[in-house]
Parts: sequence; C-alpha cells; structure tokens
Amino acid sequence: MELYLIVAFGAALAGFVQGLSGFAFAMVASAVWAWAVEPQLVAAMAVFGGFSGQLLAALTVRRGFDLKLLLPFVLGGLAGIPVGVGILPLLDVTLFKLGFGALLVVTCPIMLLGNRLPQVRAGGRVADGAAGFIGGVLGGIGGVSGAIPTLWCTLRGMPKDQQRAVIQNFNLGMLGVTLALYVGTGVITTATLPMLAIVLPAMLIPTLLGAKLYIGISEATFRRLVLGLLTVSGLALLAASLPKVL
Repeated sequence: MELYLIVAFGAALAGFVQGLSGFAFAMVASAVWAWAVEPQLVAAMAVFGGFSGQLLAALTVRRGFDLKLLLPFVLGGLAGIPVGVGILPLLDVTLFKLGFGALLVVTCPIMLLGNRLPQVRAGGRVADGAAGFIGGVLGGIGGVSGAIPTLWCTLRGMPKDQQRAVIQNFNLGMLGVTLALYVGTGVITTATLPMLAIVLPAMLIPTLLGAKLYIGISEATFRRLVLGLLTVSGLALLAASLPKVL
C-alpha cells in the first residue's frame, strides 16, 4: 500500500508541474519514485506519465501553436534520438549527467538574473532544428530531451504561449517515440500495467489544475518558472551523479 501511495503522490505532483510548465514530469516524478521503485519501472512510468500528461495538456492548452515553428524542432529531435541511443554505449553516463547538470546549474541562474541579456535572433529554422537535434541526442543518452530546446526557446525570447506550444508538442513527439520503443523492447510489459493504472488517474486532475493555473501567469513568471525548473533539473542530475564520481 505504501508503494502505491508513493507512486500516486509522485504522479500527482509531476502532473501538476507539467500542466503548469509544459514539461518536467519525469524530473519531478523520478525524484519521488527513486526512493521506493526500481529504476527500470521508474523509467517506464515516467515516460508513460509524461506522454499522457503532454497529450492532456496539449488538448487543454492550445495557445500559440504554430506547425511551421514546431516542425524543425520535431524533425531534429527525431533525427537525434537514434544518434543518442547509438552513442550511449560509448559514454560514461554518470559523467554525462554530471557535466550536463553543471551546465544547467550555471547557465539557467545567469539567464534568470540577467533579464536584459540579448535575445538570439540568428539561425532561423536551421538553428531551431539543431536545438531539437541536440535535445533528441540527449534524450537518447539520458532522457533529458526537453532541456536544450526549452533553453533555446528562452534565449529566442519567445512569448510564453508560443514557447509552451513548442516544448509541449516537441516533448509529446519525443515521448511518443520513446514509449513505442519501450513497448517494442520489453521495458513496458503486462507486468508494468498495474503501476501505470495508478499513474494515469493520479495525475489527471493535477495536470488539469496546473494547465488552468498556467493561463493566468505572466510572461515574466513563466520565464522564472521555466528557468527555475531547469536549474532544479540540473541540481537533480548533479545529486545523482556526483556521489558516484566521488
């Protein structure tokens, strides 16, 4: 019973954060579940919950959707996933998480405090596709596909509705591909279904509440929320990898 409560609590908390911000389900849920659930099941539940939440949020918050803007990110991400999966056996995943976590912890607070930093205008759709590609590669390596595209959209100075639409639908596509791979490779099996049956109803109402709250927040608040969550994500990566390195 205690295990089921932990799973439900992690799903509810992560669903609310994802509904509010458009991303970060896996980061939040994994931080709760890692204390009581074995890693492979955590990964399966995080991908399933993240995909379900993104689908629900995409249907609930449809502001700012622009297919022409989204497409380079998605195409780049889809091209990057198999590259990341191919690189994974060659890398020290612990060092990768340590380096990437340090990057987020350093850059995001600088952007958070430097409100007058110049916006990046160069590169157009090619640069957007490159950000999506890097996100896909990082997703294939360590499951953090949304971090770089989110950071890039912030550097672009996109309005909050436009940024959310890009990241929300980018993550939806990446998680959909990952979910299909998990089913195809046996990470998600019939034995996993009872836990998934807990995740889905537990996250449903919190996701809707978060999405409703998002509608009322300002551009500045959304920027602080996104950069704050990315910083926390970096700290979580450091906390998971630094003890192993030391």
